[in-house]
Parts: sequence; C-alpha cells; structure tokens
Amino acid sequence: MTGTKSALKTSDLLNATVIVAALGYFVDVYDLILFGMVRISSLTELGLKGKELNEVGLQLHNWQMGGMMLGGIIWGVLGDRKGRLSVLFASILTYSVANIANGFVQSVESYAFWRFVAGFGLAGELGVGITLVSEGMSKEHRGYGTMLVASIGVTGAVVAAILSKLVDWRMVYFIGGGLGMILLVLRISVMESGMFTSMKDTEVSKGNFFHLFSGKKIFLKYLKCILIGVPIWYTIGFLILYASRFLSLTNISKDIVIDQPIIIMVYYLGLTLGDILSGVISQILRSRIKAVFIFITATFVGCLVYLFAPIPDQNWFYVLCFMLGISCGYWAMFITIAAEQFGTNIRSTVANTVPNFVRGALVILTMMLSGLLLLIPDEFISLLIVGAIVFGVAMVSLLTLDETFGKDLDYMEE
Repeated sequence: MTGTKSALKTSDLLNATVIVAALGYFVDVYDLILFGMVRISSLTELGLKGKELNEVGLQLHNWQMGGMMLGGIIWGVLGDRKGRLSVLFASILTYSVANIANGFVQSVESYAFWRFVAGFGLAGELGVGITLVSEGMSKEHRGYGTMLVASIGVTGAVVAAILSKLVDWRMVYFIGGGLGMILLVLRISVMESGMFTSMKDTEVSKGNFFHLFSGKKIFLKYLKCILIGVPIWYTIGFLILYASRFLSLTNISKDIVIDQPIIIMVYYLGLTLGDILSGVISQILRSRIKAVFIFITATFVGCLVYLFAPIPDQNWFYVLCFMLGISCGYWAMFITIAAEQFGTNIRSTVANTVPNFVRGALVILTMMLSGLLLLIPDEFISLLIVGAIVFGVAMVSLLTLDETFGKDLDYMEE
C-alpha cells in the first residue's frame, strides 16, 4: 500500500499468532452470545417458567459479566508478568472446561457458577491476542492483523445462532468446549512476544493494575480508552439483545414479529464486515482516530434511525440491524488503540481490562436508565438521554487521545 515502508505479505498476515488469536476470539464470541440463544430452552429444561426465565436469565448474564470483569484484571496482569502466551493457553483451557461443564448442569446454582467461570476464562483471550498480534507485526501493518482477528472472531456469533436452532442446547455448549480444546493444540506453534521476552528480566514494574490510577494523566488516558467502546455495548445491550423490549417504543410497525436469534446473527454478520472495513480504512487514512470517528458517527446515526424511522416490516428491520453491526465494527480497532497507548510492561493489563470493562459498562448503563425512569417516567426519552451521554462522552474521549497509527510499541510505561 502506498505510503507504507514495506509491502504487506500474505505470510506476514496469515501467521500462527494471528490465526490462533482469531480462532480464539471466534470461540470467545461464540460463547458470549450462546447463552442469549439458549437461555429460554436451557432454563425451561431446568424447571423455570414465566417471569423466572427473564429474572434468572439476567442473573446468570450478570454472573458471566462479573467473571469477565474479574478475569480481565487477573489475566491482564498475568500477561504482563508471566507472558502473553501462557495466559492465552490458560484462558482457552478455562473457558473450554467451563463450556463443557455448562452442558452438564442440572441446577440454576451450578449454571451460575459455570457461567462465571466461562466469563472469567473468556476475559483473557481477546486482549492477549490483540497484544500478541500488535507486538508481533510491523507498526505499518499491525492494523491488518487485528482486523483479521476481529473479522474472523465475530463470526462465532453467527455459528452460535445457527447451531442453537439445529441441535440441543447442551450439545451447543459441548461443541464450544471442543473447539476450545482444538485451539490448545494449535497454540503449540505460536511464539511468545519478542517485546515481552526482552522486558521480562528487567527490573521495571510489570502488570501493575493500580499504576493506571496513580496519576491524573494516565488514569484519564485509560478511562478514555474504555469510554470510546461503550457506544458498541449501548447498541448491543439495548437495541439488539433486548430488541423485543425497546421496539414497542419506536416508530417501527407494531405488526412486526421479530426473531431474536436472527437479529443477533445479522448484527454480527454486519460486525464482521465492519471490522474488516475499519481496519482497511485506518490503513488508508493512516489514522486509528479518524477511522473510529467515522464508525462512532455512523453508529450514532444508525441508532437514531432505529429509534425514529418508520420501518415497515421485519426484513427492513433486519437490514437496519445489519447496518448497525457494520457501524459498530470498530471493536478490535478501539482495543488496538488502547494497547498502543501504553508501554510493554502494562500493555496486556490494559488490552484485557478495557474490553471487559466496556462489556461490564452495560450494567452501569442499565442502572442509569432505571435511575432516569424514576425522574422521567418515559422510557423512550430516558433511552435517548443515556444514548446522548454515551455517544457524547465517547466522541470527546476519542478526539482527546493521541494518534497511535505507526507508533513504536517497544517501550516501557514509567
């Protein structure tokens, strides 16, 4: 590509690290979305019915999110102290075992425990994978590597949606665990990050999570990295996963009958395309910030269309969900920005905690929505206010971060 110092070779992009990171993220997304697909069927078999299906389902989802937030911190710290590769191995093993165990549960309590363990394990895969790819590829081309990781990874949601309609819910969990075990074999060919290897015997502090809160400048930089990703989970958490709840508030025809798994599937198909486009656009513009700005703006417009436009039938609604998926396709890009903002001795910690705190932010957004409903008894207006805050803060955060395209990552964070 014009303007780069060297041409991108297929062998450079399709190396073992990129492939394993991409397949690892595939299993990550597969499991993350899977519970939403089999929630009703699995809880019904466990003896729940009526309102219990939603109430217990939300509790189990929160257990998974809690595991991811805790796992994001622990795996991130271990990635900076013990190595990226060992964490990749351990996290894949953890969520593979948990997936298989989910297929054997006979009670809500055991289901909650294994969803927590699965969330804990999943928290370590993407951040470490992005870190390995970012540190292992040239600074001119690493955007292509993270693009490939994300675009392959998000197709896991599509596979989860299809399998949830074809086989029993327990078997879908077994398949997820089996895929993870296969990854452990592929992991053998992956090499440790050279930057980590060069750093590990130095005296510099490694993986100090609390260092991110040690000063105003570093804390604000870390917080901004989190905030630029929150619009994605505002869109997923409210408009996609809970479409059946919020559709009644919009101008979309009340005669529409939607299929929740199809909504999720078409959204993630769009996300796959969006991750490819965001990676290519960032390389063309030679700017991560400009590329993410375009995608956040597009997501904002898409949300307005969702909330205000008169959509006549479900097919057009599915098209809209697909377009929202495309606009939210900067997930890997924003994690790459976060990884590139910090030094080698804390990069894994940042890359693992940032996406999991963004996912966990859905709990805070839900609390904000509930709090606003106490003051403004209009759910539509409250949803708009939360969205305005989320997108406004994300834009300010993005535009006040340093550009990291082509940045040399071989340095330590003081």
